[in-house]
Amino acid sequence: MSLYTSTRKNLENITATQAILQGISEEGGLFVPVSIPKIDFSFEEANSWDYKELAYRVMKLFYEDIKEQDLKRCIEQAYDEKFDDKEIAPLVVTRTANFLELFHGPTIAFKDMALSILPHLMLVSKKYHKESKDIVILTATSGDTGKAALEGFANVKGTKIIVFFPEEGVSEVQKRQMVTQEGENTLVVGVKGNFDDCQTAVKEIFADKAFEKEAADSNYKFSSANSINIGRLVPQVVYYFAAYSKLVKEGKLKNGEPMNVVVPTGNFGNILAAYYAKDMGLPIKKFICASNTNKVLCDFFEKGIYDRNRDFHLTISPSMDILISSNLERLLYHISGQDAKLVTDMMESLKNEGKYTITENMKNKLSDFYGGYADDETTKAYIKQVYENDGYLMDTHTAVAYAVYDQYIRETKDSVPSVIISTASPYKFTSSVMTALGDQYKNTDDFILLEEMHKLLKGDMPKAMNNIATKPIKHKAVCEVSEMKDIVRNFLV
Repeated sequence: MSLYTSTRKNLENITATQAILQGISEEGGLFVPVSIPKIDFSFEEANSWDYKELAYRVMKLFYEDIKEQDLKRCIEQAYDEKFDDKEIAPLVVTRTANFLELFHGPTIAFKDMALSILPHLMLVSKKYHKESKDIVILTATSGDTGKAALEGFANVKGTKIIVFFPEEGVSEVQKRQMVTQEGENTLVVGVKGNFDDCQTAVKEIFADKAFEKEAADSNYKFSSANSINIGRLVPQVVYYFAAYSKLVKEGKLKNGEPMNVVVPTGNFGNILAAYYAKDMGLPIKKFICASNTNKVLCDFFEKGIYDRNRDFHLTISPSMDILISSNLERLLYHISGQDAKLVTDMMESLKNEGKYTITENMKNKLSDFYGGYADDETTKAYIKQVYENDGYLMDTHTAVAYAVYDQYIRETKDSVPSVIISTASPYKFTSSVMTALGDQYKNTDDFILLEEMHKLLKGDMPKAMNNIATKPIKHKAVCEVSEMKDIVRNFLV
């Protein structure tokens, strides 16, 4: 059976459902598989499966303690008509690139790929372990996780969800999506700080034993919907297998040949899922890690030093405005030879000094990674260039990935077929995308620009954008970072 341990403590016999239910280990570490399972199917077989079947074949290897009928039901409930494309994750081939679109779910961002299934996995886990307490989902978001989690958990019996987001650090559309969220069990709070402030405070709440007991006495149990939860991470592994099958069907490569993946990432979960896919047996040659001006990951792969002691930049790709990449801790655990003591020391160094340095042996195990970054002006230039040359409109995060991909190709002349992970619909970042196309869109309201973008793209407006400008605002709370725990306490009274 697939069992889990912690990145900071050698735990034994932790099942998948226990890890999903708990979210984060008691000492603050992240749950990781004791060993990454290997695929038990051929690529020829995978090519014939739809997304749901592929999801089952991949997830069952990680979630062996979930019964077949329960896991299949979770998958059926997750990947249904909420997605506006029957392929769930379609591949779009342009003249210069291959884009895997992960934004066809209810909140038009890639977080839907995992957060559509997490509530179902959570309820199954709760049932298996006879957990009588209500699950309280605590989530910090840089923009997309929040709405996707709210969408998944709203009105789910036996749960409450609290989302904290940086008040000045998300796009207007992202903010409107969250603050108009309905559901008696939901709470959305803007924080006077950046995403790292939100995320650190949430982690501190998880680590507060006295507060955990206080919640338990009121019949509540904390868990997470961030990618620190293994129930969020594993579903993301699936779409890399889907991308591979689609490249084969497009004639871009043959079964068994390698591909490269280009991933815009801040918290590192999306690209870590690709790393897991390769360990399972998927032929990936290079992980191209794309950052914006907050290029802490880019510098890490270049120097082997993780250093968050730098200026924090608010960019037009806000979901990547992150200086503490939580999921990198899992990679450290794997490349250190599962050395929980070393990882703990590094995380303490990050907390106390703001940086850590990996060993030469660990650095040598990162040769499959390439780090690059694009600033806002470069990002805008590529949005305009790709739209004018290929007729494809990218959001700001996908454009960062495309810029780094172009940089990588020019540097290396690598001819291996690549897939760019397209993480959000351009509708989610209307102002930045439209002003990249022309000065005539400057100083125009975001919600007017939605209609302008619709004219350019034609087709149907995503359901997530219907009436967004006129929906009533349900959540108006704004707090200091120091007040976040009290906000949680008051919501649970």
